[in-house]
Amino acid sequence: MKSLFLALAAALFLMIVAKPTTVTGAACDPSYPGVCIPSPPPDLDCGDISHRNFRVVGSDPHRFDGDKDGIGCETRR
Repeated sequence: MKSLFLALAAALFLMIVAKPTTVTGAACDPSYPGVCIPSPPPDLDCGDISHRNFRVVGSDPHRFDGDKDGIGCETRR
């Protein structure tokens, strides 16, 4: 009985504390690890998202990394 209680408590904890991996029902695109940006469609531009200077890997379907240096939506310094 104690192990069942612990299992249920752990599951409840994960449901409450774990961060969701989706934004408005769309899965986070793996090209943007560290931020959750959904895969297209729709095609997004930097002005459509709040993230800046984030890592880009792989195919970059939104083309956030125009200069292909691995950083998306770079801000000028």
